[in-house]
Amino acid sequence: MCPWSWAAEPRLRALLRETEGFCRHRRVFGVLFDEDEEPAPDPVAETAWYAGYVERITDHAGAPRAARLGWVAASSWPSSLAAAAAEAQGPLVADRVLRRLRESVFVLGEPADTPERVLAAVAGVPGLDEPRLRADLASAAVRERVRRDRAEARRPLPEVIGLRGDGPHPGAAKETEDGGHRYALPTVVFTGPGGRRVVPGWRSVDEYRTALAAVAPAPLLPAGRVPTTEELLERYRSLTGPELAGAAGSLPPGARRVRTANGDVVLHPQERSGPAAVAALRSPADD
Repeated sequence: MCPWSWAAEPRLRALLRETEGFCRHRRVFGVLFDEDEEPAPDPVAETAWYAGYVERITDHAGAPRAARLGWVAASSWPSSLAAAAAEAQGPLVADRVLRRLRESVFVLGEPADTPERVLAAVAGVPGLDEPRLRADLASAAVRERVRRDRAEARRPLPEVIGLRGDGPHPGAAKETEDGGHRYALPTVVFTGPGGRRVVPGWRSVDEYRTALAAVAPAPLLPAGRVPTTEELLERYRSLTGPELAGAAGSLPPGARRVRTANGDVVLHPQERSGPAAVAALRSPADD
């Protein structure tokens, strides 16, 4: 539910594709909106302020945003639990589930902040065993995993405490209400035989590559070829403008463009459910 994480998703997706089969990665769900936070005294004013905050970030990053944000998420826990639970069904399904949950906020403008909204957002994800997800996201094991993730995010490494840097989001650790800190989102920690590198905040793919090369015993990034738009759509089911800009070829027949307040989201020809598909029905766009 973090707008900077949404903006960084194309870059992180590219990094994960480049390192596939060479590196292991692990997601940590930082829980941006906690479940015991006091509700805003004026939800309308809070939503208006947060919508402006999202607008500034997406304008800077070229990321899509919903034409209207319905509300600020009451909690990140339901979506974090679902995204964590989906990992048991493989990385492809997990990526698609996570994308749907992000799109509930940044494309549709209706955050999946309850179990019911989560299940509606992920219904119809190709390859997803929905009954299993429903059971797993309610399990004690998955809740404990997210609890550990939340705690890890609130034990940031010293490299990011008091960090200063250029740009709108250099990635310094955020102060918490209890006097502690948590990682800025997103933050990537690279570890390997060469040591550790922390890359927080809004960063380029080249900065991620440089950090990886510093901890790796040998160059790990394959030269590879530029993926086609069709291949990326088949894998992810939806693409934003920055992702399309880094792909080769044209859109496959039947792919649909969903207009947002800051660029389009393109859907796989068979993607007929989920937040972006609902947004397309509410505001149809020309193919």
